[in-house]
Amino acid sequence: MFMNYASVCNPYSGFSAPVNGTSATECAEKALFSGLSRHVLHYGLGIKDGRKIDQAAGTGGMLTTAYEHIHALNPSATIHLYGQEIMPVSYAIGLAEMLIKEQNAENFVRCDTFKEDRFPDRKMRFCLENPPFGTPWGGKKAKTGQEQAVLKEYQKGFDGRWGAGLPGTGDAQLLFVQSAINKLDDNVGRAAIIENGSPLFTGGVSSGESQIRRWLLENDLLEAIIAMPTDMFYNTGIATYAWIISKNKRPERRGKIQLIDATNIFHPLRKSVGNKRREFTAEDRERIVRLYADFKENELSQIHRNTEFIYREYAVMQPLQRSYGITEERLQNLESKDRKNEFASVITFLRNHETNEKYMSPDAFKPVITEILAPLSLTKKDIERVMDGLSVMDKEAEIQHDKKGNILYDSNTKDLEDVCIEESIDDYMEREVLPHVPDAKAFFEEDLSKKNPVIKTGAEIPFTRYFYKYQQPEPSEKVAELIEKLETEINQQMQELFQR
Repeated sequence: MFMNYASVCNPYSGFSAPVNGTSATECAEKALFSGLSRHVLHYGLGIKDGRKIDQAAGTGGMLTTAYEHIHALNPSATIHLYGQEIMPVSYAIGLAEMLIKEQNAENFVRCDTFKEDRFPDRKMRFCLENPPFGTPWGGKKAKTGQEQAVLKEYQKGFDGRWGAGLPGTGDAQLLFVQSAINKLDDNVGRAAIIENGSPLFTGGVSSGESQIRRWLLENDLLEAIIAMPTDMFYNTGIATYAWIISKNKRPERRGKIQLIDATNIFHPLRKSVGNKRREFTAEDRERIVRLYADFKENELSQIHRNTEFIYREYAVMQPLQRSYGITEERLQNLESKDRKNEFASVITFLRNHETNEKYMSPDAFKPVITEILAPLSLTKKDIERVMDGLSVMDKEAEIQHDKKGNILYDSNTKDLEDVCIEESIDDYMEREVLPHVPDAKAFFEEDLSKKNPVIKTGAEIPFTRYFYKYQQPEPSEKVAELIEKLETEINQQMQELFQR
């Protein structure tokens, strides 16, 4: 069954809305969406009927483009378009467009996609969406009731629309991605969604964004990501990416994701229209679709295993080795740690006992500092805090151990290392860390058994890093020559100026 589900539930689209929180669909050319349609439909051209949805439909431009493209390929195809949209003007225009296409008016509705799915019992074969960039779903800037609705839906887990997690409240793009996947047919569903760069890498290892990406990769839902040229839209010139999502990957694509760099595939407009300075011609679209369809590696196309983008975060620390003493430098260190000004009198008192004597272990220093501070009647805990403030990392000091004889590690030396799950931490340490810090040790601190699980496995897709090309800097001699030339020109211009 062919599913063209267009959701008109975008509460943020509109002709004059600002870039932050506006779907670029309203101002984009049909040629761009035609190219997306070809990517989504590439493995489904034989389908004769079905549904398509856009859950951020605006005026229905993506639905219309897909409709026309499908009918061009198969004039006898029966297509059912679905959409959700919140802006009244956009909704009215989109509804009129659906009626012109002889679609069922009940399938194009005005509503807030964050709050409801108006077609809960219908699965879609295809989904084309350009959700708004940087639109908040929670917090003060969100629309009334959105945060409560999203959180309520999240409590349903995978029985709801955002089972994989919630992104930061300031950007809802990954909510739209999850909602689109929720609408897709479990056997043959496919989608193309335009995003900005943020959903590819935003968030730390345990963040909602990271866990959503991890879910997409572990469930083999991402088929390809296409980096598009900048300056393609009327209202924003930022970089955008097309995510191709599939629930029916072909055998050769399973467990893999294709990255396509189409940033330099475009033709310039003869005259700029707002921020739009570039466009896709039919030739450009054909070239991008061919890169996708060929599924081969070349300068513009890379194929990677899903697991290459999933990583574990390790804490790397050095053994606890600290020396102790009473010097002005160490007293200043104690003072900087005393944020509540609890030890001001202690610091003043210790300045009368400064010495160059250095102690290489806490056991050697503790009786000394205890005796000096005896007149102040400090507690044992306060004396330990003072000792900590008077200590500095010292690789010549004794390595400290716990009561069982295990080496203690210094949290002040803690560094975080992201290691691909395909690589063992031992191999990574031997290659990247130990040559520089021979006594360092890695700790994997994930603990999913806790009431609030500690998650240290995440995912990111640093797209631009994979296509980065090193450019050799100009030789220093040439730079010096250029600077000298510029200085000469400036001096000449200054002389001419003051001689007038």
